[in-house]
Formats: sequence, structure tokens, C-alpha cells
Amino acid sequence: MSAYMRELVTASGRQMRYYSLPALEQSGYSGISRLPVTIRILLEATLRFAETQGGSLEEALALAVWSPNGERTAEVNFLVNRILLPDSTGVPLLVDLAAMRSAAMRRGVDPKLIEPLVQVDMVVDHSVQIDHFREANALSRNMAIEFSRNRERFEFIKWGAGAFHRFNVVPPGVGICHQVNLEKLAKVVWNDGDLFYPDIVLGADSHTPMVNGLSVLAWGVGGIEAEAAMLGQPTSILTPDVVGVELRGVLPSGVTGTDLVLVVTEALRKRNVVGKFVEFFGEGAALLTVPERSTLANMAPEYGATVGFFAVDEQTLRYLSDTGRDPFLIEACEAYMRAQDMFGTPSAGQIDYSETLVIDLAQVRPSVAGPKRPQDRIDLAEVSTRFASLLKTPVAQGGYGRDADVIGKPGGFGDGDVALAAITSCTNTSNPAVMIAAGLVARNALARGMTIDPRIKTSLAPGSRVVTDYLERFGLLEPLEKLGFKVAAFGCGSCLGNSGPLDQEIDDEIGEGDLVVAAVLSGNRNFEARVHPSIRANFLASPPLVVAFALAGSVTVNLDSDPIGFDGAGKRVYLMDIWPDDAEVARLALGALDGDTVVSSYSGNAGASREWTDIPTIPAPVFDWKESTYIREPPYFLQEVALSPGDIRDAKALAILGDFITTDHISPAGSIKPSSPAGQWLLAQGVEHHDFNTFASRRGNHMVMIRGTFGNIRLRNHMADGREGGWTKHQPSGEIVSIFEAAERYRAAGVPQLVFAGESYGTGSSRDWAAKGQSLLGVRAVIARSFERIHRGNLVGMGILPLEFPDGLSWESLKLDGSESFDLELPDGGRLIKAPVYMTIRRSDGIMETVPLTARIDTPFELSFFTLGGLLPTVFEYVTARQGAETSDAARIDQDCF
Repeated sequence: MSAYMRELVTASGRQMRYYSLPALEQSGYSGISRLPVTIRILLEATLRFAETQGGSLEEALALAVWSPNGERTAEVNFLVNRILLPDSTGVPLLVDLAAMRSAAMRRGVDPKLIEPLVQVDMVVDHSVQIDHFREANALSRNMAIEFSRNRERFEFIKWGAGAFHRFNVVPPGVGICHQVNLEKLAKVVWNDGDLFYPDIVLGADSHTPMVNGLSVLAWGVGGIEAEAAMLGQPTSILTPDVVGVELRGVLPSGVTGTDLVLVVTEALRKRNVVGKFVEFFGEGAALLTVPERSTLANMAPEYGATVGFFAVDEQTLRYLSDTGRDPFLIEACEAYMRAQDMFGTPSAGQIDYSETLVIDLAQVRPSVAGPKRPQDRIDLAEVSTRFASLLKTPVAQGGYGRDADVIGKPGGFGDGDVALAAITSCTNTSNPAVMIAAGLVARNALARGMTIDPRIKTSLAPGSRVVTDYLERFGLLEPLEKLGFKVAAFGCGSCLGNSGPLDQEIDDEIGEGDLVVAAVLSGNRNFEARVHPSIRANFLASPPLVVAFALAGSVTVNLDSDPIGFDGAGKRVYLMDIWPDDAEVARLALGALDGDTVVSSYSGNAGASREWTDIPTIPAPVFDWKESTYIREPPYFLQEVALSPGDIRDAKALAILGDFITTDHISPAGSIKPSSPAGQWLLAQGVEHHDFNTFASRRGNHMVMIRGTFGNIRLRNHMADGREGGWTKHQPSGEIVSIFEAAERYRAAGVPQLVFAGESYGTGSSRDWAAKGQSLLGVRAVIARSFERIHRGNLVGMGILPLEFPDGLSWESLKLDGSESFDLELPDGGRLIKAPVYMTIRRSDGIMETVPLTARIDTPFELSFFTLGGLLPTVFEYVTARQGAETSDAARIDQDCF
């Protein structure tokens, strides 16, 4: 038996075995008890991997002496317990698995060898759109349309559920994956027989850290990395810095958990925590409920961190009980964490962090964020003046560049008017306190005879049916619906950008006047063109503030001091007049979650529609590919693996982009325009415009997705002569053409392509198609000032080389305009881990210049699959080779990398 194995007996008499960190500390590794909790969870996973699966004991022991400010060059490898998928990333992942099985069969290998080795949960939450709202039957009508549009996808998902073991599907209409994970799926402590260990989850969605609020270590990865972990490959990461955020005091009256997360997002973005772990500690953290903690954890990708973690304490146990978890699970969770000396929210000075930040909860004020980025927090009292300033600020400076003489002209809709108000997203609908507050605002407004302008598209899309259960129980669902917030979906909806159409007359009015109208939503992202392509100003706010802005009808109203409307008698009504009492919110929130009710909401896939159950499950190990516009066999396994990519010669720039280019810019999720390359392809296949659906729903078809890459209508490519959208200048012709057409011309001519960008390239969603699309276009390298964590990993996973400019250098300082040709000289022998790479620029006037760059391949594991053309072909070769199949030379790789 391992020297670190220990046993305990719980209060109910159950025996538990575990790898003991206190035992490791007593063996000579002093200081483990002062390590951040997240590092200790990784330490246990690495130690267990070494003891049971042949991992490296040296890696585990090195992690045991983690230094708060040490050099981050060492990697750790461990196995995760679960994979969480929304359907938007789950379907392309399932397409890849199906393609692997088809490739295995062509090779003469048993296709059933391609099989998930860990639990996989796919929640179908990203496909519903808000086509109908305000109507009494909006929910059923939207679900009917969802099934009509997505039947091929749903048939494919059901095939996957039947073809693969450990592949669980939560049907459409049940909820949002992160809220379902929080309320139902997460265990906190996992077990294999009587061996217990922490639940570690990877999710193919950037908001997977939401469950950090329930003390589950989880983070978002690209679908490519999730596939590797699903097929039994260890997850490899560099040992991270851990930033401790001390929360002090209590929130003031009238301030919500949403206001707090916007303050935290603003503060941590300024601290640059990209690629770092964040842990919350202190007396203020201990007082937050799990739903409030989960709101803070949910927005980890917005503040740039890998995780936003809270340790297990009494709040954790209470939430597990309130959501009807198995009593032994709760008992085991407490017993395990106490035995590992990891129970309780750490106090100040108890843990050694890389750095710390103090946030005084008493100083948090009512806030919104926007209108273009979630980190741009604005005090509620300053929203109207901030928006007025941005209207006139030039576009190049982050504004809208509206001429002063057209602002405020009388008419129908005007600048700043609210066109869409959505109570949406697991970020906030998972928190009973803010949902109850929204219901109370609606109740109080109705009591005063107030109404919402019917031109505003209002909707309520909770993250689970648990929400409507308690709202109905408290008599708060009816006032919300009477005010216009009808339940329209149990899914992502407007948070994702599936807002559905605006009224055509309103949409035309916005376009004809070039108006900057607003959306106010309780989501987590507000990037341009994400919520709705016609709405340019998007503000994140708490659910009660969403109701308030809808009542006011405009973000030009100062909700802090101006009346937000009039009552039935024509008297002015101020926000303070209808804002709920903190005591009433707290009293109702305390009884919102009831174990029996939560269990009932999920039992037997409650909420699954007849349409879902009527879709047959076809028992076949290999998918029967058809000429579908939704599901098509991808090319990754239909071609030879490219070994050891070498120098890149005579490359051309496909796009030159600015700072904070999001994965929405690179691979949009929303509607498909008929005039776009993707729309033209669909029309050529006989698909009518009204059946286009969204890019998110078409991710199972690479023919659509490659044409949508860089297709965001708000993309600003500095090679497009000021034209907004997916355009570029082809060289040497000088023609302005679509990015897809330019890429096709370059590929036909054998010209490698590069993308240049500024800071934080690839921020936002963990969208593997943002990397897949660039790869299929022919992009060989992306050169940027910096990369967001997940997208950088996705680029490497698709065989695209991420390169960073050194400090002081950028495409602007080099005065690149796209007319140049480029050579990239890679180090000999494939030594690419954070290695120097030299780029030679040949300008159109004949002048040459060579500049240094840094390769952002960060670990030996990444290098191993990059040199074989990417992670997908590497894993396929490894899995088939592991089973003894005859393989190509590409399969003969360093097995220690796995």
C-alpha cells in the first residue's frame, strides 16, 4: 500500500480510503497546509495519478513544494473525473469522435475502441432561440421551433448517447449546463469504490468555473482538449500562480451579488490574472452563499482567470443539502475535506498566495457593465452620462462616433432606447436572491400601475426549472410575466446571442437611423454583435435592474435620481419606490431551494419534451454520414498527418486586427446573413433563409463554419480600407474580398497565411471552432501582443503556431498594412517551447526587416502534438496504437507525453 494512503470511518460507519496530504506533509514536505487549496487539489490528483496510473511521482513532489512566486516552467499531469459539454461545443466534439470511429473502421480497427473513458455530460442548452416572447405559450412555441430547426442535430446527439458509454445527455428544455452542473451533476468529492478524491472537471465552455462556487475545481478548455481528456489522456498544465482575493465586510443594503461580480471583474482585469488561479478567502467570502459564490466564479473568464475558487465549508454542505444531494455524499464531503485539512474558508494570513487583493464589500455600489466589454463597470448613477459621452466618442477610441446633430432627434426609437431586456444566463438565474428581487420589483411596479413599452423585447430564460418552481411558489412568476417577462426558454437564449429577431419595423428603424440602441441583460458577456446584430450597446446588469431599465425604457435615464416611469395616477415613480426590502429578499431566498423540489425538477429528465422522447436512438457504432447541412464528416482524419511543421515562407497576412479580439469575432455564434459566404453556401444547398438557424447550431458542418470564420459583422480588419465585417484585401490583386474568398485564393496558390492582432487575442468563449476555422482557412501562425488562455491552447491543438511580440513591438509599430510578405524561421530540432522565432518582413518597396517573436507553445505535451499536426490526429493515432492496431509512423511518439 502507498505510504500516503490513509483510511477513515465516517459517522455512519462507511469506510473511506484517500491519498493523504497531511501524511505527505509529515513525510518531510512541510508547508503543504499553507498551499492554496487549488494547488492542494492538483497535488492530490497528481499524486494519485503517479500512484495508480503510472504518472510522475517527481511532478507530484515538485508540486508539494510549490512556491508562491516561483518560476512557472514545470508542468503537472493528472486525470480529470468528468467532462461537461453544452451542445454548441458538444456536437462538434461528437462529430470528431464519430469521424475517429469512421477512420478506425477504414483502417481495419474496431471502431468501438474510440470510447470515452471518463463520465461525459452533454446538456442541450445552446440551441433554443427567443423567437416568441410575451405570449402565454412563448415557451412551447420556442421549443417547437427549436426541434424543427435542430432535429438533425438532436438525432445525431441521440445516436451519440446510444453509441458511447459514459455519455449522458440532458435534453433540451431542462436548463443551462453550468446551472444543471451546480444543482444536479457536481459531487464535490468523487469516489471509485472506497477510494475518495476531489471532483475535477473540464468543460468545453469557458464558464465551467461556475461550479468553483460549490468548491469543485473546474475550468473551461477547448473542445479539442476536452476530447483528449475524454479519451483517457492526462490533462497537462503549467503550475499556476494563485491570486488570493480577500473579501471583507458585508454588502450594503440594495447591493446584489451581480454588482459584486462586476466590481471583481473590473478589479481583476486590471491585475492581469490571465492564466492564473484565483481563490477567494476572508470573512466576507465565508458569508456568501453558494449561489453568490457561483456568480463570482462564473465570470472567471471575464476577469481572465482560469478558476475563481471557494473552499468547502458549511455553506457548501448546506447547498448540497438544499439541492437534495445524497446524505452520504454530504457526509463524505465533510469527512474527506476535514481529513485533508481543507475544510473551511481560509482567513487572512492562513495561505501563501502569489499575490493578494482586498475587496471591501461595504464599498460595492449598484453597477452595470458595458456597453462593449464585461470589465467596463459603470456605477448605476453614471450610466446615462457615460453613454452620452460614448455616443460622441470616435469609434477608434471605443465609442460610437455619432454626429452631434443627429443625436436625440425626435421620432420612434432613439439612441440609448432599450430594444431588448433579458433576464437570462446561469450567471444570475442560479442565484435565488437576485431572481426573487426581480420578481419583487415586478410585483411592486404592477402595484403602482406601471407597464413596459411593448416595443421592447422582454424575456425570461432561467437556467433551470428550479427557478420557476420557487418563483411560482412565492407568487413572483405571475408579476414578471404580466410585466412582459414571460418564460421563453430554459436555455442560454440571449446570453449566447440567441435573442431571436426584433420586430421588423423596429429593426428597420434602427438600421435606417444608424441608431445605437441598447440591450440590458443579466448575462456575462456583452461583446459587439453578440446579443443581437442590430444592438450595439449592451449592458450587463442584475435581474432586478434589467426589469428597472425595461420600465425606464432607456439607458439615458439616470436610475439613481430620475423617475423611471409613472404610476396609474400619473405620479412619478423612482427606482427606490419599487426596490425590494433586503429583509424580504433574504427571507424568501432562504426558503427558495428545497431538496425535494430540486430533485423533482430533475428526476427522470423532467422537462424533456415529447419531441425529444419521440426521436429514435439508432444503435450503430459508426455514424451513417449523409450530405447534411448540419452534420458532415470533417476532414481531420481524411488526410495525412503533417509531421514536424517547419519554416513558413512567403506568407501573407489574412487579417490585421486590434486588441481584445474575441472568439465571437473569429467564429460568431449568432445569425447567418444570406449575403455572407456561409449564407450563400446554404442557399446553394437549397436551404431557405428562414431555415438558416445560427452558426452555433451549424458547428457540426465544417463547410458552414469555415465560411463563417472572421465573419462577425463588427469585425474591424485593418486591411479592409475601413469596411466593417469579414473583409480583407487580397494580395497582390489589391481587391477587397471576403476573408473566406481571400483564404481560398491563397490556399489554391499554396500561400501560407498569418493573422496579426493586439492584446488578449481570443478572449471570450472557449470556442474551438475559432481555432478550427483558422486552421481550415490555411492560417499557419497567429502573431499577437498576448493571447487568452483557452484560445492559445486551441490554436496549438489545431497545429497553428501562436507567436507573441516582445514588449514595445506590435504590428502598429512595425507599420504593417498587409502588402508585405513574411518568413518565419523556426528553431532547429523543433525546440519550440517558449522559444525565439524570427520573422522577416519583406515590404512592397523591397525593404527587409527581421524581428524577434516568442513561440507560445508552453509545455512538452503541447509540443508533442503540435509537431504531429495537432491534438486530434495525435490522440487518434495514440488511441488506435494503444489497442495494438497497425499504425503509421505518426503513432510512434513519446508515450511519456501522455
